Amino acid sequence: MYGMGMIKGLGVTLKHFVETYLEDLRWIGKRYDSPESLAVRQGARARGIFTVQYPEVKLPVPEEFRFVPFLVYEEGPDGGHKPRCTSCGICSKVCPPQCIWIVRTTDPATGRPVPEPAEFYIDIDVCMNCGLCAEFCPFDAIKMDHNYELATWDRLRDNIHDKERLLKPVSYYASIRPANHAKEEAARAEKEAAKAAKQA
Repeated sequence: MYGMGMIKGLGVTLKHFVETYLEDLRWIGKRYDSPESLAVRQGARARGIFTVQYPEVKLPVPEEFRFVPFLVYEEGPDGGHKPRCTSCGICSKVCPPQCIWIVRTTDPATGRPVPEPAEFYIDIDVCMNCGLCAEFCPFDAIKMDHNYELATWDRLRDNIHDKERLLKPVSYYASIRPANHAKEEAARAEKEAAKAAKQA
């Protein structure tokens, strides 16, 4: 009443304003993106506010963070690479915004399909980053990337990713998602061991 609510609100704003500068003095000379600083300044005991000076400073991305999908390929000992994708089309079927297009490879002699995509496109402007394509892929061929810096001037040239741009090695996937990669490799090794035991 009589403007007391406005005064109380301004008091809260003034308190945050002062605490921000006091907290900056406490952390003087230390970067915002250090694990110690982030644990305090983003936690429940934080005082004031702080701004990450992006793009000079970037917050660490958690392992389960997902952005646009990419295709995984196996690295051969001779330097070649074999995509895991068999162009089965499951990812394009389960994609809610229908942003995945696949053209299957066919054998020119027989006309039969070859288990590798001839073309693979993802429109990342349409992609909603839900991860259903990666979840439903039976061959672990499509995974969610951590790269969120995709601003561009030309949407049609830069934001419709083709097969060459989507392909990334297994080592890249292991570097951004080490825990998930380790689980998948353990499951794959267990499956191979069971298969070998069955054949013996």
